[in-house]
Amino acid sequence: MNSNTVDLTNCDKEPIHIPGKIQSHGFLITVDIQTLTINYISENTSSFIAADATTLLGLPFGQFENLAGLKEESGQLLQLLKLGEAQKNFDTINPYPVKIDGNSYYLIVSVSGDQYLLEFEPVTLAYDIQNQIGKSVSEILMGKNLRSLLQHTAKEIRELIHYDRVMIYKFLEDGHGEVIAEVKNEDLESFYGLHYPASDIPKQARELYKLNYTRIIADVNTQDASILTHQNAPLDLTHSVLRAVSPMHIQYLRNMGVESSFSISLILHGELWGLVACHNYSPKFIDYKAREAAKLIGKIVSSALEYREDEEQAEQQNNYQTAINSLNFHLTKDEDLVTVLTKQEYTVKDIIGATGAAVLFGQEISVLGQTPDPKQLRGLFDWLKATMNDAVYYTHRLPEVYYPAKEFKQNGSGIIACMISREMDEMIVWFKPEQITFIQWAGNPEKPVLPSADGMLNLSPRNSFEIFSQLVENTALKWTKVEISNVIKLREKIINAINRKAGEIRILNERLKRAYDELDTFSYTISHDLRTPLTSIKSYTELVIATNKSLDEQGKKLLGRVVAGADKMNFLINEILKLARVGRVELELVQLDMNRLIRDVAAEVVSALKAERVKITFGELPAITGTDALITQVFTNLIGNAVKYSAAKSNPEVHIEGTEIEDEIIYKIQDNGIGIAADHHEKVFELFKRMDNVKDIEGTGVGLAIVKRILEKHNARIWFESELEIGTIFYVAFRKQ
Repeated sequence: MNSNTVDLTNCDKEPIHIPGKIQSHGFLITVDIQTLTINYISENTSSFIAADATTLLGLPFGQFENLAGLKEESGQLLQLLKLGEAQKNFDTINPYPVKIDGNSYYLIVSVSGDQYLLEFEPVTLAYDIQNQIGKSVSEILMGKNLRSLLQHTAKEIRELIHYDRVMIYKFLEDGHGEVIAEVKNEDLESFYGLHYPASDIPKQARELYKLNYTRIIADVNTQDASILTHQNAPLDLTHSVLRAVSPMHIQYLRNMGVESSFSISLILHGELWGLVACHNYSPKFIDYKAREAAKLIGKIVSSALEYREDEEQAEQQNNYQTAINSLNFHLTKDEDLVTVLTKQEYTVKDIIGATGAAVLFGQEISVLGQTPDPKQLRGLFDWLKATMNDAVYYTHRLPEVYYPAKEFKQNGSGIIACMISREMDEMIVWFKPEQITFIQWAGNPEKPVLPSADGMLNLSPRNSFEIFSQLVENTALKWTKVEISNVIKLREKIINAINRKAGEIRILNERLKRAYDELDTFSYTISHDLRTPLTSIKSYTELVIATNKSLDEQGKKLLGRVVAGADKMNFLINEILKLARVGRVELELVQLDMNRLIRDVAAEVVSALKAERVKITFGELPAITGTDALITQVFTNLIGNAVKYSAAKSNPEVHIEGTEIEDEIIYKIQDNGIGIAADHHEKVFELFKRMDNVKDIEGTGVGLAIVKRILEKHNARIWFESELEIGTIFYVAFRKQ
């Protein structure tokens, strides 16, 4: 690798699995699996056996056994290799104790491509870890939660291997790490809580930690031993226990003052969760068996971590699931969606760890917990509709992507948005507040590497290791995979409920269509079959009155009532037909000149009712959007009632005006007539309902029912205020277009 191009970003590309060297506390040879000849050998082999390493290249492995003082056991190592090959691994063989020139070594065998990799390490027996594992594991598992479990782990491992500092180092999502537990010598400064950039342990190194559960660097100041070979390809040392360390990392440890390090991988769900990182400030070697015992502890701790983490997540998820199940239960009922999501015992806010939620359905916004204000929510909803490509969008740094969010970051630095329907303006957004934090870095993570006087590139961010504080703003706690999954689940359930309701509506529409068809038939029956006999009754009765000379006045009066009854029945039939037609009319909305329309209607009403004595006044009459014929019918009914029911007063007055209020135009029709009794207010818009005090005034009780139906088709509202003998005010509110 060209040292002139090394920096903190491209060290991720360093080929650390083929360094071409090993650490010098042991030696290495490889044997071709097919020919059993020596193809690679570490240069320092001659320090352990009485032979020049170069002369062994290309020789049969048996000659190495002779030179290594294994003559009395000649061929035994070859048998081991064959046994491991037959078993497809060397786990039951490693480590194999051997003596070379009277010195004890462990032989560790692995496979590298087409080579058997044989590594020899000295046996120290300095650490009786295996006999202490049971006690240590018991102490470790006493931790009732993750924090205490990890602190116990650091404490017990330090007591086993006697390193100056033992840390639990957790990898975060972006690859950088944090020290979350620590046990150390009293004279050392604490690293607890410090963060280290991802470049300190590059990606390819993290991948190797998943394959090699332990890793020792015995002495950072010793010279590594080169690997000699006649082969063209470099030797892959991925599974080597002696593999040399990157010069970048060695320099890093030197800058820290660390002379020996040892690590144990912590694996959760197949991924590297963290490390037990051990530092010593003088050289320290732990032999293979001791390291294997430490690896066992690491696996036990990993399992305990996995269980504890899963247990805590499961408890939280159970709470979330309870909320989802409750919402789903209510969604299956025939209830209003907004009520289901916001008014029940469990609401949308409860399905994840949010501090607030906002539900947009149509033009209405419902909020729960801590959220931005309505104006800010409108802006956020508009931005989400314009930018969301997927059904669910989430971020824990909203102010960085949507700048207006800086105004409400205390309530909404993190959001999950769930689009129900873009066309119908249906959306749910959950909020998390800003978490202003200081991250303590072990040195400035953005400072570049700099060349030293000798030209070597030192890792300058770690030269002094002075604490560098970084303020983190505009950021909330990250949304977890469980939270995102729960939002997706709820969206599916809401969509299912909407689709189910849509299916029910389709069925109702079919029924309504059949009802309309029946209504057409009924209308025809009324207009034809009933009118014909009514006409006959009226005509013959009138004929009898006109031609029968023997009728006295009492008889004529009785027959006159028959004629009047027929006329009234015909009038009622016409009113029913009007009501039926309202529901079938297709609206053709236009801008209406209300000044002309209302004045014309008022003039016609006064003329028809012969009510010239009623004083009608007008205020502002702003234009509205509607269907000319139907809106004319509305005001004909309302003004007609006002004139009719005030005409008996000594000074009858009717006042009509319109006012623009926010997004509505509200018309008022006020009279000083007979008023409406309080106990009759709820019945005013019902069909054929009339008060007792209007029995002598002509009417059918159908007019206001027609008015209400017309206004509903126009998405308008109607209500009234009234007091007996004081008068009545009807209000009609139309939306601005």
